[in-house]
Amino acid sequence: MSAGAAAVGPDGAPRCPWAVSTADYLTYHDEEWGRPVHGDDALFERLTLEAFQSGLSWLTILRRRPGFRAAFAEFKIDAVAEFTDADRERLLADAGIIRNRTKIDATLANARVLAGWAPGELDELIWSHAPDPVGRPVPRTLADVPPVTPESTALSKALKKRGLRFVGPTTAYAMMQACGLVDDHLGDCVARQS
Repeated sequence: MSAGAAAVGPDGAPRCPWAVSTADYLTYHDEEWGRPVHGDDALFERLTLEAFQSGLSWLTILRRRPGFRAAFAEFKIDAVAEFTDADRERLLADAGIIRNRTKIDATLANARVLAGWAPGELDELIWSHAPDPVGRPVPRTLADVPPVTPESTALSKALKKRGLRFVGPTTAYAMMQACGLVDDHLGDCVARQS
């Protein structure tokens, strides 16, 4: 087996190799990662969590996701947009999340921007950057999965142009993978949809 190729899961089925390292990853991989996500609040959550993941292990974020949801009002855009300076201080002291001032400030600023958008506008903007799956090569190993694509770069630029922060091309691509805009499950992976 080559490095980064599909690995055998506990049930004997092949999966993306990162999925079999912990039970948390296995559940996330099998039930969530790469499945289509729609809805402004749901996409705001994914975009926010991917931003918080920057520089950290995804497992750190995944295990703190309940804390993030509690701290950020279940990622309801309108609720987070109303957070005050007192809420900001509460977040900076909350051990249930990553207490990064820049990322917290970006989340609050992003919610305020998004609260001014029409319902469905974030969903429409994000999904308009999904690449055509026809002709897109199926990854065989992790080395075949890019960290950035032309589509994620375009999405990042579009989000930044509309006033969002902490949405670079790598963060945008990770969100595209997590939300099913692309299917980066390896070709042999049991969770691959296409």
